[in-house]
Amino acid sequence: MKSHLKIAIKAALLAGKEILNVYARDFDVILKDDSSPLTEADQAANKVIVSLLEQTLIPIISEENKQLPYETRKSWNQCWIVDPLDGTKEFIKKNDEFTVNIALVEQGIPVLGVILVPATRELYFAIVSEGKAYKVELDDENQDGESIFAKAIPILPHKDATQLRVVGSRSHMNDETMHFLETLKKESTKELKIVSKGSSLKLCLIAEGAADVYPRFAPTMEWDTAAGHAICRAAGVQVIDIHTGNEMRYNKENLLNNYFIVSND
Repeated sequence: MKSHLKIAIKAALLAGKEILNVYARDFDVILKDDSSPLTEADQAANKVIVSLLEQTLIPIISEENKQLPYETRKSWNQCWIVDPLDGTKEFIKKNDEFTVNIALVEQGIPVLGVILVPATRELYFAIVSEGKAYKVELDDENQDGESIFAKAIPILPHKDATQLRVVGSRSHMNDETMHFLETLKKESTKELKIVSKGSSLKLCLIAEGAADVYPRFAPTMEWDTAAGHAICRAAGVQVIDIHTGNEMRYNKENLLNNYFIVSND
């Protein structure tokens, strides 16, 4: 598992370089069939990630790859789930809140996660079986796995004594979310504080103790959450599918997630 983590981190770092090369200049944006935006940064990052992960001989589900039919995927014991550029809208807005997401899933459960924030050079990673998640601030362009592991600091969820910190998406504060917030206000004795973040950083906020709950009542895909879910699991935080009442699962027939709630309870 440690060797897989090293490869995933290397892939994320190289993808981050490709993304920042595009971020630093003007770039074109096209719309995919589902009307979501696509840039050359998404494609360049995907190419470098796939080329490295293929060395593990583990199949890959990536947002930017053609998806194989479930009849093929359902026999996989393991698979990588990748979003080479999560938060493309944030990338286009140039607000720095976009990430590279790489997760390893076994039997539908995330067991390893890597999230890189290219613009700020923050890296989150975890092997779930170790029961710890980590964050490191990268300070140079050429770091190997061992030097990153040596600098990494464990992250843990924790509660605020006076505030209930709720993660709200910049783009998806819909009626269902607002109703959930109103319910929280009635049930909690704490002041409600909204914390806004883009991309998979919303899950990282819970894992590192910067927020308490993240309700998601809007569409997401498996590659949006798998890496963050692994990091949350390692930190002791559950990501609960509100339709099943159980933890979210991956490599499903439909790669669209159900609505979910992340909480440090």
